[in-house]
Amino acid sequence: MLLIVASIVYWFIMRKIKEKRQSKYTFSITSVAASFEESSTRRELDGSTRNSDLQFFELRKIVAATDNFSVSNKLGEGGFGSVYKGCLSNGKEIAVKRLSKYSGQGIEEFKNEVAIIAKLQHRNLVRILGYCVQGEEKMLIYEYLPNRSLDTFIFDETKRSLLDWGKCFEIICGIARGILYLHQDSRLRIIHRDLKASNVLLDNAMHPKIADFGMARIVGGESGDQIEANTNRVVGTYGYMSPEYAMRGLFSVKSDVYSFGVLLLEIIYGKRNSTYFHDDPSSNLIGHVWELWKEGKAMEIVDSSLVDKTPDNEVARCIQIGLLCVQEYATDRPNMSSVVAMLGNDRPLPSPQQPAFVLKGSNHRKDTSTSEGAISVNEVTISLIHGR
Repeated sequence: MLLIVASIVYWFIMRKIKEKRQSKYTFSITSVAASFEESSTRRELDGSTRNSDLQFFELRKIVAATDNFSVSNKLGEGGFGSVYKGCLSNGKEIAVKRLSKYSGQGIEEFKNEVAIIAKLQHRNLVRILGYCVQGEEKMLIYEYLPNRSLDTFIFDETKRSLLDWGKCFEIICGIARGILYLHQDSRLRIIHRDLKASNVLLDNAMHPKIADFGMARIVGGESGDQIEANTNRVVGTYGYMSPEYAMRGLFSVKSDVYSFGVLLLEIIYGKRNSTYFHDDPSSNLIGHVWELWKEGKAMEIVDSSLVDKTPDNEVARCIQIGLLCVQEYATDRPNMSSVVAMLGNDRPLPSPQQPAFVLKGSNHRKDTSTSEGAISVNEVTISLIHGR
């Protein structure tokens, strides 16, 4: 009997020892895999940023700067994760974009954003300072812009009153110059693909800076002779997406022009493109503006806080430019160099053709990075490049 008990105890002890060894082995393999991924990502990012001023930040410094990612320092949250305000030991304020491990925006978008924005420098683009890759943590460190994003102003009745037409027009022109730089003046031709009010940040002087390049794509390399490509999976935000991109996956510089047109009309109207109109439930902002334009009543869309402070000819011109940008066919839309020229002079403008009416409603998830309720699809894409 004692022999049987001793055998059972021995078997039990040996089993526990074996399980412990297997646990250590599994942990070891997992740790090695995580370290390999981290090292691989670091190598790729270091290669992408070799000719830039981006620096690698240690995790402990980011944790200290954000007070261990305190809720009180949280600036916003979206499908990618959360953004926190931080303060480095030298007193410099930063914004930390912390990628969630559950994010629809994965490591490829993370590397894509670093690789693209590291090569860009323009007063109307947000400036990235560095990145952090350590363990499961992947973060981008940006300059801190105290006035947050444009949508917090133009869609808020109280804050909107702080913007007169002169400031609105400066913001419009600044966004246009930033897009022109991406399309034409930078060393690489870049299509943003997710231009919207929440992705335009404002500095102390309310100068606009285009942000969030996780969905951006480089086309044409340094030759600059390619202006379009297509993808097998559409990303971006419905309401700002051009019809050829939403329906066929074809994106180009004209896709960004369409998004700019939507944004321009939103700034003037003070309402989102997804706004519900009682007189035409099937229409969005673009459709509403188009109907008023045909009736010669386009000035009726001007936000009440701007009505008595705006030069009618300049506002009417901006409305017309917005409608030119959202025309249904990409070939009819102006390029950004033409848009910047239109904004800078008073020469006669062509009459816009009917805009694209993007259907509202979708089964896709909502983008919680903004309060706009617009639908954002943040998915990994495989681009199929077509030379021009």
